[in-house]
Amino acid sequence: MKRYACLIAALALTPTSAWAWQDPAEAEKPATEPVAASAEPERAPGELVVGVGPGWRPLLEADFAHVNDEPDTWAFLDDKAEIHSKGTPVGVIRTKHAVKNFELVVEWRHLRSGGNSGVFAWVPEKALTDLKPGHLPSGGIEVQILDHGYAEQYRLSTGKNPDWFTTHGDIFAVGTSSMKPFPPLSPDGSRSFPTKNRSRGVNEWNHYYVRGLNGEIRLWVNGEEVSGGAECDPAAGFLCLEAEGSPVEFRNLRLRELP
Repeated sequence: MKRYACLIAALALTPTSAWAWQDPAEAEKPATEPVAASAEPERAPGELVVGVGPGWRPLLEADFAHVNDEPDTWAFLDDKAEIHSKGTPVGVIRTKHAVKNFELVVEWRHLRSGGNSGVFAWVPEKALTDLKPGHLPSGGIEVQILDHGYAEQYRLSTGKNPDWFTTHGDIFAVGTSSMKPFPPLSPDGSRSFPTKNRSRGVNEWNHYYVRGLNGEIRLWVNGEEVSGGAECDPAAGFLCLEAEGSPVEFRNLRLRELP
């Protein structure tokens, strides 16, 4: 019940026909629920739209620093607010500045069946220092971006059912970081599995809304909350985009830092 307390309160106070952003600077508490704005292209009826209003800003090339990539790993199309990755070498780019409490919008699509990528939150600086190409950070919370074909490829290559991951928005702690995942959980208890299957397939755009607040992280996939965790340690650090072997595109990245 604690997980949904903020949602229930917001619904009780807000008309069902529309939502309005509340400026964190004018509120006693940060905004607690994503809010619908005007319609955008490629949105299904009723689909969540966030990223507009006071405090929101786009994340473009000037907002990122290279970590362990090659010159052609990432391509920035600032005029279209797009970031393309060829997926190799495996590694990340990070925001130039660390964040604590935040809201993040990421739209993404895989260009190859079985594609693997992710967004890292709260990655400590030491997990990125001198990180060699071919490696991922040894800390942070990963919000996974995985194409459905990955599960089928795993099944064909191993003969086993892919019961330890899903392709709909798992969240889990990486390396030295820790998190208490929200249920349902992976068999080993390390991952928060999504409560609903919301992700779209290869070549289709998906919408992630991620909120990190006081050590708690939550994910909305294409308009509905699906996974998350609490007691994240650390609960401040860099945001990273992941290249993990296959081409992936991002667009309309927007960030709002909260008190």
